[in-house]
Amino acid sequence: MRRRIVMSMLAGATLLVSTLFGTGSSTAQAADVPAEFGTDWHDPVTAAPPVDRPHTRSCQVTLADAQFRDFTPYRGTYTPPKGCGDRWSKVVLRLDGKVKGRQYDRLGYLHVGGVEILRTSTPEPSPDGIEWHVDKDVTRYSDTFRGDRDVEMLIGNVVDDTYTGVIDVHVTLTFYAGRPAEAAAPDRVLTLADTPDGTTLTTPRNSERIVAEVYATGSGGGCEEFWYLTVPDPASYSCKADRGPYREVQVTVDGRLAGIAAPFPNVWTGGWSNPFLWYVVPAPRAFDVRPVEYDLTPFAGLLNDGRPHRVEVSVAGVPAGQSGWSTPVNVLVWQDAHRAHVPGALVEDRATDIANASTYTPGPENQVRTEAGHRLTVSGYLDTSHGRVTTTVTRTLAHTSVHRWTDGENTDGLDATWTDEEAVAVAGHGPARTTHTHRTYTVNGATTVGPDNRLRTVLTLGDRASVLTREAGRRTAWSRLDDTYSGDAAYTINVPRDQRHAVGTSTERYRLLGPDGCYDRSLTTVQGLLTEDRRRC
Repeated sequence: MRRRIVMSMLAGATLLVSTLFGTGSSTAQAADVPAEFGTDWHDPVTAAPPVDRPHTRSCQVTLADAQFRDFTPYRGTYTPPKGCGDRWSKVVLRLDGKVKGRQYDRLGYLHVGGVEILRTSTPEPSPDGIEWHVDKDVTRYSDTFRGDRDVEMLIGNVVDDTYTGVIDVHVTLTFYAGRPAEAAAPDRVLTLADTPDGTTLTTPRNSERIVAEVYATGSGGGCEEFWYLTVPDPASYSCKADRGPYREVQVTVDGRLAGIAAPFPNVWTGGWSNPFLWYVVPAPRAFDVRPVEYDLTPFAGLLNDGRPHRVEVSVAGVPAGQSGWSTPVNVLVWQDAHRAHVPGALVEDRATDIANASTYTPGPENQVRTEAGHRLTVSGYLDTSHGRVTTTVTRTLAHTSVHRWTDGENTDGLDATWTDEEAVAVAGHGPARTTHTHRTYTVNGATTVGPDNRLRTVLTLGDRASVLTREAGRRTAWSRLDDTYSGDAAYTINVPRDQRHAVGTSTERYRLLGPDGCYDRSLTTVQGLLTEDRRRC
């Protein structure tokens, strides 16, 4: 998943350390900071909050103990825990990993009974070795965990005389006894079936809410790993796409557009040609790749006929015949407990044309400016045991970016913003309820290679979201998330590893606000040393 050397700002500039030491709880003093990266550094850490765990009886099951040296999947068997029942207040996945030597960043997945419960990437190791862990709330997959299942896990890897890092992982599930929160976990978790006509889905005939989740990632080492940097002809850039950098993850049901979403601009731990940005603090979502979600409830009336229906996922904007995207799908279903069949109908399925314009301006600094967007509204009703319920989903996507580069791509920069706004309105049973979700993703940075072969990357990434639910016009739930990463790192390229003289700083601040309080944590690193770990709430 590493890109050729391209992309940043002023080569050979001095990186300042003194500005990073201020008030708060520092874990190191300025005098302790090395002049440059050594052969070892702090284990990877993120500012994201830990998963809350109930204070109840718990049972633990091991899902995988594996060492990944190649592209051979680990296969095992899962058996439900004994002593904690078959209904749980929470289920928490934990991955513990370790690797040492030299290795690229690698992408991986974990399937239980064919259901993808984790998509992840790995940090790049130090010669002396690193350890890291990932926690994830997987309560939504409880239906999958109630029976014996096959387990498959793969973190594709290459180990040879040069790339020596064997990836060692241990994965567990911890089940917490207790009554699950109302509607917290779906009744069924389904996957798509492969048929001669494509992938199909057969839902229970009494489905009253259907949500699809797609673990969409562009990867594989080609241009689609950096899809947000692609340009159309005739622009003189090495990564081309027919219509430029706009990508959109689409779901169709029987050929009808059912959902649209903006993919998250993932940056893995070798990204932007500079692993020194990510050795301690990875980019947002790098270790826990979250799925794109689609509320397909407006289509439930069609899907509830007991027959298989063709459901397909595609990524708009990918050049024809070009690979590089993975889009595994889970379908979460909530059922009407008092009715064997819930009939209904789709009453509206309306989309605008995709607006997508990229303008190329050649010059000493070439430029491609892109503006794109799309809007979809779908609405349908169900005649449930508690009356007719109508669900209307409106999703609006927008993308703007300016990509600048010089001839030879020794300077390569991007300033990009994606917005993904969704409104889900439910009417007909109790007070009318509307949930508005506003997602914003940002990438702003550049990489420069100077005449002295000094490569420098300066980069800021943003992952922001706000959610507001109103019932009968009254606010009943809300939350605001802001996860921001900033990094500045430089090293000498085309020299042995011990002659890179790498320096780098990175920060991450993760803020989450809601009616139950706040979480606010900041991390700062200098030359691989964690210099600050500050909590403000």
